[in-house]
Amino acid sequence: MERPYPDLRRLRHFIAVAEAGGFTRAAETLHLSQQALSSSVQQLEKELDAKLFAREGRQVSLTRAGHLLLAEGHTLLAAAHTIADHVQRTAAEAEEVYVVGHTPALGSAEVYTLMEPAIVSFADTSFRFRQMFPDKLVAGVLDGSVQLGLRRGVVPPSNLAGAVISYDRVRLAVPAGHRLASSRGVDIHDLAGERIALWAPPGASYYSDFLMSACRRAGFEPGYVVSRVQGAATVAAPLTTQAIAFVTTPAGPAMDGRVVVVDLEPVLQVPVQALWQRHTSSAIRDALVSLQH
Repeated sequence: MERPYPDLRRLRHFIAVAEAGGFTRAAETLHLSQQALSSSVQQLEKELDAKLFAREGRQVSLTRAGHLLLAEGHTLLAAAHTIADHVQRTAAEAEEVYVVGHTPALGSAEVYTLMEPAIVSFADTSFRFRQMFPDKLVAGVLDGSVQLGLRRGVVPPSNLAGAVISYDRVRLAVPAGHRLASSRGVDIHDLAGERIALWAPPGASYYSDFLMSACRRAGFEPGYVVSRVQGAATVAAPLTTQAIAFVTTPAGPAMDGRVVVVDLEPVLQVPVQALWQRHTSSAIRDALVSLQH
């Protein structure tokens, strides 16, 4: 027996109705008659052998199957768009541009180091790095404008695929005149009472949440300040905040000696998580992920 699969055009119609909350508004958005739209959705239900909407007069609501298809449908449509674009570019022999998005917690030099094996191996591909805030990063991967997303910390992606591709040791960047600047190593408990520089407030960044949680496990609630200079190297944050920054920079002087990076004890390692669109394939991505196994 042939396995059912959704027609992509009908799937798009279903999503429009689900998001509009009814057929009337969705039909206007899609420039279709309500009859044509209703027929399209009914055919999709027939193809999948599943009732997607509960209908009460002119009101419609999603069934459990409908909720599932809405969540998965966005991912499937995005993957289909990505695949079609890739095929078209290959047929036209257009230059392949592999876009790597990364959160501010990952510097461009760190991203280059992570991507260097692929850059060397895929000499015919151009690479573009793009710094993005976490919500924009996920949205970019979902819509296919970003082929690979990189962020610090690990959070199960509900509608994306992901894998940890690296671990980095966390250290402390402090102003050169700070009381901890002469220390060879700083115990995390010594940060109680200090302000911590973050690039996004807790709740808006997985990396910020990771760092705050490390302090809380040590028994104190850290004070924090969000850096007003976005896009700069994380090691520069103490210069404008006069606060301590968690960094992955090697220990030693930095920023022309105005900042000192010291080891943090006990050792704290933060993972780098790669995110990508489900239902797609990529030789570049496969090569990067395979290096960690």
